[in-house]
Amino acid sequence: MNMAECMKTRRSIRKYKPDPVDHSLIDSIVSMASYSPSWKNTQITRYTAIEDSSLLREIADRFTPDYNSNIIRQAPMLIAVTIIKGRSGFERDGSFSTRKGDRWQMFDAGAACQSFCLAAWEKGLGTVIMGIFDEDGITKLLHIPQEQELAALIAVGWPDAAPEAPGRKAVGDLIQYR
Repeated sequence: MNMAECMKTRRSIRKYKPDPVDHSLIDSIVSMASYSPSWKNTQITRYTAIEDSSLLREIADRFTPDYNSNIIRQAPMLIAVTIIKGRSGFERDGSFSTRKGDRWQMFDAGAACQSFCLAAWEKGLGTVIMGIFDEDGITKLLHIPQEQELAALIAVGWPDAAPEAPGRKAVGDLIQYR
C-alpha cells in the first residue's frame, strides 16, 4: 500500500475482532511512529499498550463516556499515549519559544498519533483516537510518571467493520493563496 492509498483508506475503526495483536506488530508500528516530527527532535511521545482485560474493563467502566467505553470494551488493545512534559515548545532555559507556550506538546502528540494510526492501517490493524476520558483517573490507574501527561487513547485491533469514508471538503475550501 502506498502512502496516498493508506491516507485515503484509513478510517476510525470502532468495532474489532477479539483476536489479540502480536507485540512484535505493535513494536514495528511504534518504530514507524518514532519518525514523526517533533519540536527540535525532542521525541516526547510514549506509548503504553494495555491488553489486560480487567484494566480495559476498568478504563471503560470508570474513566470514559459510553461511546468510548463501548469501543474499549471490545478492542483487544488500548494504547495510552503520553508526552514528556516541559520539553516541546521550550528553550533549554525553560522559557517558551513561542506564544503557543506548552501547546506544542499536544501538536507533537497529535503528529505521533496520526503516524501510529497510519502505520497500523498499513499493517492491517484498525485504530481510533479518543480524547474524552478522565485523565486523572487513568493516569493514576496506569501509574503514569509525574513527568508525563496523558494525551490520547488509541483503540487498536483487527477491524470487524469497514465504515464508509465521510465526505471531504473541497481543496478550495481548505487552502488560500496570497
